[in-house]
Amino acid sequence: MKLKFLGTGTSQGVPVIGCKCKVCTSTNFKDKRFRTSALVTSDFGKKILIDCGPDFRQQMLDNDEAHVDVVLITHEHTDHVIGLDDLRPIIFRNKKDMPIYTLPRVAKQIKDKFHYAFAEIKYPGAPSFEMHEINIEKFKVENIEVTPIHFLHYKLPVLGFKIKNLCYITDASFFPEETLEMLKNLDVLIINCLRKLPSHISHFVLPEILELNKILNPKKMYLLHISHEFGLHDEVQKELPKNMFLAYDSLEIEF
Repeated sequence: MKLKFLGTGTSQGVPVIGCKCKVCTSTNFKDKRFRTSALVTSDFGKKILIDCGPDFRQQMLDNDEAHVDVVLITHEHTDHVIGLDDLRPIIFRNKKDMPIYTLPRVAKQIKDKFHYAFAEIKYPGAPSFEMHEINIEKFKVENIEVTPIHFLHYKLPVLGFKIKNLCYITDASFFPEETLEMLKNLDVLIINCLRKLPSHISHFVLPEILELNKILNPKKMYLLHISHEFGLHDEVQKELPKNMFLAYDSLEIEF
């Protein structure tokens, strides 16, 4: 299986509008970050999208991707859901509703935000979604077993997703003990890391991630949801432990 990072940036993206810092003005493509999202491709070619933010359309075009079979949503914040309307051309080609899996609370907010997609009499050209509320320990999409991982984004419950021995986590700031146990000794742990310092109320920063790396002992750890305050990609990468990598847009990994 493969996972492609469609976006690795924060809610503002990188570069930030109007910012002239060294990261925002960098010419290195690894310092250009769309809002965080990923696309998993199964061994049979099935496509699982994790989150669908405001850059979804351009992410798909830039990566020459044309298909999505199912969408997993971590939480309801705008930078993770507002691109759902741009699934329309894929929905029209598939000639069926797009399955979306998420928490019951998030499903309700998506229905409210995209009310026209759930109307009894739909406006011509509206998207159509098939909502699935995640309230079990494991579920299957396209014959792929997915384990939801529960944690907090400040006080907001958010989901991560474990597929095989890879776990994808974004917008985390606190793990309960039972979640920590589930994250130990993974082949791949993908996790948010906003910046080096100062600490943040709703996101992990580098000192916390370094400590988690020791506790969880993943073979490889990829950092995402990265802000322009973190520093230049190539410089930061040299400072990280050997098993830790700054993810960047369009990076593809096998697991």
